[in-house]
Amino acid sequence: MRKFTEVFRAESGWRMFFVSVMTFGLGYGLYKGIIDNYLAEIVSMTSFDKGVSEFFRELPGLLLVFILAVFFMLSAETIYKLGALFMLGGMVMQAVVPATRVMVILAIFVFSLGDHMQLGMRSTLSLQYAKEGRGGAALGLQTSVYRIGTLAGYLAIAAVFYFLEGAESPYRTVFAVSAAIIALGALASLRMKGSSRPDETKRRFYFRKKYSKYYMLEVFYGARKQIFFTFGPYVLVLFYGADAMVISLLFAVSSVCMFLAAPAVGRIIDRFGYKIVMITDTLVLVIVCFFYGFAHHIFPRNVAFIVCCVNYVLDSVISLASMASNVYVQDLSDSPDEVRATISTGVSVNHLITILIALFGGWIWQVLGIETLFILSAILGLCNSAYAATIKTGKAAAKL
Repeated sequence: MRKFTEVFRAESGWRMFFVSVMTFGLGYGLYKGIIDNYLAEIVSMTSFDKGVSEFFRELPGLLLVFILAVFFMLSAETIYKLGALFMLGGMVMQAVVPATRVMVILAIFVFSLGDHMQLGMRSTLSLQYAKEGRGGAALGLQTSVYRIGTLAGYLAIAAVFYFLEGAESPYRTVFAVSAAIIALGALASLRMKGSSRPDETKRRFYFRKKYSKYYMLEVFYGARKQIFFTFGPYVLVLFYGADAMVISLLFAVSSVCMFLAAPAVGRIIDRFGYKIVMITDTLVLVIVCFFYGFAHHIFPRNVAFIVCCVNYVLDSVISLASMASNVYVQDLSDSPDEVRATISTGVSVNHLITILIALFGGWIWQVLGIETLFILSAILGLCNSAYAATIKTGKAAAKL
């Protein structure tokens, strides 16, 4: 608790915000822990079908700037709460609709709409509630708390599938439990007392020249992270035959590592600067992509599976470096409202390329192989670092 009081302003509504963040993380952990196996085993989706489902899952991110334009008079807290309602609706749908491609993808879309509405608001509220100069630490703590929730969800899934091995599929029951937990998170969010003021920048697309490099960095990052997020677990399920228990344990290990690393990454950003972090994370990424795409050519199949699992965890950890771009925005901005509008627009810019990667990634896998897919991810990561090297920091950035 002392860490939180050192980072966040006492008069802000950070306490109930973090209660809701952890609860939503738990609900998401239950959902994410089984969704890939559910799509493969129950809905019978191929790698191409998975890409199509990811197109619709990521579409709300592209539409986010339009959604926020409609709700421009609402505070960040209110949009955060509305996102919770959409998440709840999508999870309820997932628990009750028939396991057909169309209906399942519709449920994924509704849940994702709420998740994306909250995505930008979580970062915005963390920065808004933070004390001056503690933005990186605030984002690190927020990420850690969310990961605690997801970790609990992943461990619960692993336990369920371990003890119910051979029993009737519990997928729908898990979706129902997740919906109930998200409902509790929505109730907690209603008790948030903070209220950011409406701003005219929310009325329109918030593009400013000084943020042009941030938008471009979001394009590169969105493309490279989408390959791992979408196809990383699906490679393990379809190519290596991993079941829900194994996938959930992998996600749990990944969450533990991210929980431990997130505060440290936040402190590194504050100490060494966001530019250095943006550049150096790609050095690890290239190694990760190489082994994920080529492990089955180098090692026996069982060893290659372990290598891919290790590299999935490494990719999750280095993805924390994305916090640096939010601190970059804060460094350039003139007000908290500008931070919120810019980060939200950045989410939509990010998804311009993300939805294309999601749509064509499955085709690339089927036609050209997973090797090509992860080579593409490495190349995009290198482009991200090369472009990050051109940004200006501190006073030089403020003059843009």
